[in-house]
Amino acid sequence: MTSPAAPQPHDSPAPEFAERLHTALGDAAGTVLTDPAAMERYAHDDAEWAAYALPLAVVRARSTDDVRRLVELCVADRVPIVPRGSGTGLSGGANALAGSVVLSLERMDRVLEIDPQEKLAVVQPGVVNDDLRAAVAEHGLWYPTDPASAPWSSIGGNVATNAGGLCCVKYGVTGDYVRELEVVTGTAEVVRLGRRTAKGVGGYDLKSLLVGSEGTLGIVTEVTVRLRPSRPEERTVAGYFDSVTDAGEAVAATLAAGVVPSAMELVDRSCLEAVDAWKHMGLSLEADVVLLGRTDTPGADGAEEAERMRQAYEKSGASFVAVSSDAQESEALFAARRLAYPALERLGPVLTEDVCVPVGAVPEMLGRIQATAAAYDVRIANIAHAGDGNLHPLIITEPGNDAQRERAQEAFEVILADALALGGTVTGEHGVGLLKRPGLGRELSAPVVAMQRAVKAALDPHGILNPGKAIV
Repeated sequence: MTSPAAPQPHDSPAPEFAERLHTALGDAAGTVLTDPAAMERYAHDDAEWAAYALPLAVVRARSTDDVRRLVELCVADRVPIVPRGSGTGLSGGANALAGSVVLSLERMDRVLEIDPQEKLAVVQPGVVNDDLRAAVAEHGLWYPTDPASAPWSSIGGNVATNAGGLCCVKYGVTGDYVRELEVVTGTAEVVRLGRRTAKGVGGYDLKSLLVGSEGTLGIVTEVTVRLRPSRPEERTVAGYFDSVTDAGEAVAATLAAGVVPSAMELVDRSCLEAVDAWKHMGLSLEADVVLLGRTDTPGADGAEEAERMRQAYEKSGASFVAVSSDAQESEALFAARRLAYPALERLGPVLTEDVCVPVGAVPEMLGRIQATAAAYDVRIANIAHAGDGNLHPLIITEPGNDAQRERAQEAFEVILADALALGGTVTGEHGVGLLKRPGLGRELSAPVVAMQRAVKAALDPHGILNPGKAIV
């Protein structure tokens, strides 16, 4: 079975289609944008070098009905729709196609309900992750999913890529917390998938099928997430290492010691230097690699877990290890981790990986990344959700250096191949988008590719939902 071809717009000129958008959706407060300068910032996400084009129009929806009417109109004219949240994606999943409409969901940003008894929240897709966390904290509740982009990324975007983050080593990824979705289908119907109840197994699990589908199977317009009670203060174990492979060994040793950290993050010297140059935190003066582990187990058991983690670091060659229960001190260290990517972006274009390998293969994979950097003469910085094997090698290039850019792209593909060779996957949380499609083609067998294409054809029969993304 072949994948649905990207739809071709009708011969109507762009102004005529834009006029139909204005008629269908109204023109209150710039709902429909057609000015090229205004559309430029909606035309792509944060993925370097992923192709994009200016769309026919940008629609900034305010309601589910706005989305439904847009899909209805685009089905009639076979115009592709590219859904977009906050635009913080790193794989090109929200990049516009020529002749498409970008559907921005940023204005659908309300927390609709918080139910402390059921430990649920109902939100629109444009709600920013950290805003949800702050809202539920007022009720003594916690939403665990915390990508490094949590201060800027939206819940809808998190659902689209099944985002993970710092806490996922212990608490899981976005899909583990999604109970129910409201979705506008590729045939302009509004449906609800999943249930609010803690249990429910009637029928296929279509809700989970939509999570991680990058807007290719339906447009999410409402999300019901489960929450957890607020957790105790964490203890942080910070270790300094002379190499990323030694730090990788410390990760494996920590898990082998039976510790389930609430976070375990690796940051190398390149990242530390970039953060220091920007924020003057002084970390790169002290370490080549920092490994940050956390435990949120309360009381004496938490203290014992932190001690086992400390011992694992020491046995793996840490030059310095410290245990801290001071929240301000710990947050300063984790702030450096969150700032690493934007700090590196200040140095030049960054090509970002998010391969995931078995935890036992983390030291080997980190060693291979170093070897690839040397072989292709490119600078690769490393940050990682090391506790679950999700690595983020960041390939930094000089602006305008085409030869370096070509080597960076070659190194990118080698890293994908190495991850697959070690039993891993080409994407742990950023999604496939455009950048990972060749790698996904190597990861999936032909029968599995055929199954995915069949699902796409069934749920998006007109081929208008984010075509050319997520599947091969």
